[in-house]
Amino acid sequence: MAETALITGSYGGLGTCFVKLHAGRGGDLILVGRSRERLEAQAMETADKYGVTVHTIAVDLSGPEAAQTIYDTCKENGWLPDVIINNAGFGGQGDFARERTMEQDLSMIAVNIETPTRILKLFLKDMIQRGSGRVLNVSSTAATMPGPLQAVYYATKSYVTSWSNALWRELQGTGVTVTALMPGAMQTGFANAGGLSDTKLFANAVKPDDVAKAGYEGMLKGELNVTAGLPGWQKPMMALAPMFPKKTMLNFVYNQQVAGSAKK
Repeated sequence: MAETALITGSYGGLGTCFVKLHAGRGGDLILVGRSRERLEAQAMETADKYGVTVHTIAVDLSGPEAAQTIYDTCKENGWLPDVIINNAGFGGQGDFARERTMEQDLSMIAVNIETPTRILKLFLKDMIQRGSGRVLNVSSTAATMPGPLQAVYYATKSYVTSWSNALWRELQGTGVTVTALMPGAMQTGFANAGGLSDTKLFANAVKPDDVAKAGYEGMLKGELNVTAGLPGWQKPMMALAPMFPKKTMLNFVYNQQVAGSAKK
C-alpha cells in the first residue's frame, strides 16, 4: 500500500522536488498551498506522470485556522498522511525596525512557526496511535546563528530546528520520527520573494534537487538533522561558526545580506 505524504508549499522550488521524489516512489500525495489553480495543475501533472492519487487543499498558511482546515479536510475525506513535510516558509531582507512592516514579520512567524506547530499538534496524535509516521520540517542553516537584516527569519528557523529536535526525542519508541532539514542558500523563488537575489548570501546558491533528496532520505531513516546544499567554503564555516566571537559573526552575516552585496 502506497504511503501518503502531505506537503505544504508543494509548488515551490523545494516543494516540487519533494513531490517528484515521493510520487517517484509510488506514493500518494496531499498538496497544500495558497493557489488552488497551481495546486490543481500540479496535481494533474503528477497524477498523469506517476500514476498516483493526488489530493489538494488550498489554504492561506498565514491564517490561524489553516492547520485546522487541513486536518479537518483530511479527516472528512479519510486521507491519512503517513508522511508530513512542513516545507512552506518564506524570508525577507530588511532592517527590522526601519524597513520591515509588522504584517511582513508576523505573517512570516505564522507560516514558518505557528502553522507547522499547529499541524503537528493535530496530526502527531493520530500517527502515534497508528504506531508509524515520518515528519520532515524544513529549517535552514540560518537556525545556527542570529541573522541581522533577516532577524525574524533566522529566529523562526532556530525555533523549527530546536522544536524538531525536541520532538525527535519525545517520540522515541512510538514509531514516529521528526527530522529537521537545514539547507544552505538555494536557487528557488525564495531569494526573489525575499529580496535576497542580489546579496552575497545567495551568490553561490545551489539547485534544490539534491537538497530535497538528502532531506527526504534522511527523513525515511529517522535522522535528527540533515544539513545539505552548502557550497565548499560554507561547510567548514558552519562547523566553525560556534567558535567565532559572536560580534564578529554578526558583522559577517550582516555584510552577507546587504542588498547589492553580491557584486562587491
